[in-house]
Amino acid sequence: MSERYLPYAADAEQSLSPDELQVLQRQFERELPRPRVQTKFNYAWGLIKSTSKREQRLGVNLMHEIYNEHAERKRECLYYLGIGYYKMGEYANARVYIEQLLSLEPGNAQARSLRELIDEKVSRDGMIGLAVSGGALALVGVIAAALLKKRSK
Repeated sequence: MSERYLPYAADAEQSLSPDELQVLQRQFERELPRPRVQTKFNYAWGLIKSTSKREQRLGVNLMHEIYNEHAERKRECLYYLGIGYYKMGEYANARVYIEQLLSLEPGNAQARSLRELIDEKVSRDGMIGLAVSGGALALVGVIAAALLKKRSK
């Protein structure tokens, strides 16, 4: 599958409607115990696009199975594993898969776009974390000063 068929990372924020996801789920379940790889991929893709962390996790698990069992789909799986981990807030894992894809396709615009989103999120979350940590540290300092002041009286 060529690069132009993969959505830009921002498109991954759009989820499927419950009816659309149900169509993919029914097709997948009809083909059990051995669903076709395309059916499994479509269902995993739909789950990853979900707003539900539980569904995203299931989608990532299914995508991992495809990644491990079907060499011809590894490239697509790398991208959607990156998306799945990004949506679940597991940015380090998302970055691992996107970097693997970029090592194969350095010019992949979708992967570069997702890497930028990951970097922005990590940077923003890191700044929030620093602010929270700094606030907590200041609070500990105020409490310690108050306790020391009490002891010295």
